[in-house]
Amino acid sequence: MMASGRFQPTKFARPGMAAIRIAILAAMCAPMAACSTLDGLNPFGGEKYETKLLPEEPPDQIYDQGLARLAKGDSDGAAKKFGDLDKQYPFSAHSRKGLLMTTYAHYQGGNYDEAITNAQRYVNLYPASSEAPYALYLAAMSYYNQVPDISRDQERAEKGLILFNQLVEKYPKSEYVEDSKYKIQVMRDQLAGKEMSVGRFYLGRRNYQASVNRFREVIGKYQTTRHVEEALYRLTEAYMGLGVTHEAQTAAAILGHNYPDGDWYKDAFKLLQAGGLSPSEDKGSWLSRIFRRIG
Repeated sequence: MMASGRFQPTKFARPGMAAIRIAILAAMCAPMAACSTLDGLNPFGGEKYETKLLPEEPPDQIYDQGLARLAKGDSDGAAKKFGDLDKQYPFSAHSRKGLLMTTYAHYQGGNYDEAITNAQRYVNLYPASSEAPYALYLAAMSYYNQVPDISRDQERAEKGLILFNQLVEKYPKSEYVEDSKYKIQVMRDQLAGKEMSVGRFYLGRRNYQASVNRFREVIGKYQTTRHVEEALYRLTEAYMGLGVTHEAQTAAAILGHNYPDGDWYKDAFKLLQAGGLSPSEDKGSWLSRIFRRIG
């Protein structure tokens, strides 16, 4: 029956056998009708379908094409071409070589995130390869080249530092170790500089405890950086602000012991003197323990 333009099925109606056969035939024929419009995709289409095998491109030829694109400054094109080696010759020496060159091409083109991804994949797949240190070095340098000034987040410096340290530890005889050690010092100095910047910010707003935490981080983690001298003076200043005079005297005493001719020590001495105090090291202080360990 029809009501309001919609088909209303009879409650107990059951289709007859003829109707069932028609439904089955319709279901079988529908896909065939659809396929008739896609003859080019029918694998049983006889003469309409022709399988062609593309000739395999020699790996040396692919590699040379990648080098040619690099020479022209087409880093993206070179990376794509080197990537073809990995796709066409998987699990082979050609694939390994292509992956390394893909990493280099991305690095050369300033596509640092892609370089890092490919370099880490290379090291994971071929950790014993003679080129693994180079791949790790490219990943670390990719972070290094993206490190911003100390006013901004230093996540890239932290990640780069981790990779440079891994290179030195895992491949101590690598030709990249010497430069990696230099870069480690540069990035440690950068991270210490960030802590100093934040510490000075808090100190300027008389949030002395927050500033102490930052300067303490510099003393505890970055003892070999150029920021330690100032950090000791700033601790003297912050502890005086907190009224923790024995820690202020300890910071000034250690500052004078390590940098006796520095301007920071002269300023610390004057600051204590203005409060009727003088440098005096408390051997039980955390500062004293740290510097005894370093010495």
